[in-house]
Amino acid sequence: MAKSGLAARLYRGEAGLNIVGRRNLWFGVAGGLVLIAVLSFAISGFKLGIEFAGGNSFQVPASVGTLERAEQTVDEVLADEAPGIEVVSAQKVGGTSGEFYEMRTGQLSAEQANAAKTSMAQEFGIPADQISGNQVSEAWGDQVTSRALLGLVIFVAVVSVYLVLRFEWRMAVAAIVSLLTNLVLTAGIYSLVGFEVTPSTIIGFLTILGFALYDVVVVFDKVQENTRGITANNNLTYGEASNLALNQSLMRSLNTSVVALLPVGGLLFIGAGLLGAGTLKDLGLVLFVGMAVAFLTSIVLATPLLVLLKNMDPRISAHNKRVLSRRAAVARGDITPRGAARATPAGETPIDPDNAALAGAAPKVGARPAGKRAGGARGGRPAGGGGNRPGGAKRR
Repeated sequence: MAKSGLAARLYRGEAGLNIVGRRNLWFGVAGGLVLIAVLSFAISGFKLGIEFAGGNSFQVPASVGTLERAEQTVDEVLADEAPGIEVVSAQKVGGTSGEFYEMRTGQLSAEQANAAKTSMAQEFGIPADQISGNQVSEAWGDQVTSRALLGLVIFVAVVSVYLVLRFEWRMAVAAIVSLLTNLVLTAGIYSLVGFEVTPSTIIGFLTILGFALYDVVVVFDKVQENTRGITANNNLTYGEASNLALNQSLMRSLNTSVVALLPVGGLLFIGAGLLGAGTLKDLGLVLFVGMAVAFLTSIVLATPLLVLLKNMDPRISAHNKRVLSRRAAVARGDITPRGAARATPAGETPIDPDNAALAGAAPKVGARPAGKRAGGARGGRPAGGGGNRPGGAKRR
């Protein structure tokens, strides 16, 4: 059963997954998704947290009731004290002093923030000192963004140098394009769905780069193994050898992605969803989305793009033409593939390829034995011309 399983058939190239051969389809799909993401950036933009857009946050003890009731109460207070300002996000968080609800609002003046805090205390029926408030300037978010971009540039530069030294420049280009596509698509999902962008989201973006790089390196390592010395072999083109490597490493990449997504999914759905740990939501969400997209881009984009770049190499292009020409000659019957039975002339018995060596050694009917004759002998007679007489004595 193991020999006929999907993993075994993928490794032998028998599953029929021609991913590289359909690279134009994948390029078109990736290009379309990137275009949608860019249009979303331009039209919808991002839902920025108060760390980037600026605003106020209020912490209310969880003992006041449910999160929905607390959010509704704060919205009513803001409608009276600061018309036009409302709760942007609400989540349940925990701290050393216990659990509380964090309400994030738009930008308030100092007077509006104090008035809203007093009114909240009255509505919830708790002392005003149990409600804390903070004001965040958008300048802090700009600083976080600039440092994140600097970290991204350094990461890409270091990765490029590593890939050039470990593999070659074409693999480095394909890997970097895959990484950047992964970032754009993940950001596009955030923009389309309206997920809030926080500093935890930025940290998550930088984290998924490492995972995406690992996935690409695993595939490229197998591609390099399969294509080493390929120009001396006229059986496979570079694209076919790369597609075989992709099939052979597909199950490994899939298993790695599933194993990585399980704890992240638990962090997101159990920690943030069921247990209400809101601080885990931003980090878990970007990791889950980014890792899933990274698996897809490493399979359907990185290797097909590598094959496209390698086919531009004159040496690889000439090799591919030789392989295709040889196949065409075999199809016409001009060349007999190695190991195939040769055509048998009329009147002769076909030779079994498995016993070709023995059949070639068998003498034909009426032929002399293939063994060497004694030196100087003719017709098998002893040297000296004496026929069968010993010593070759002459007749008197």
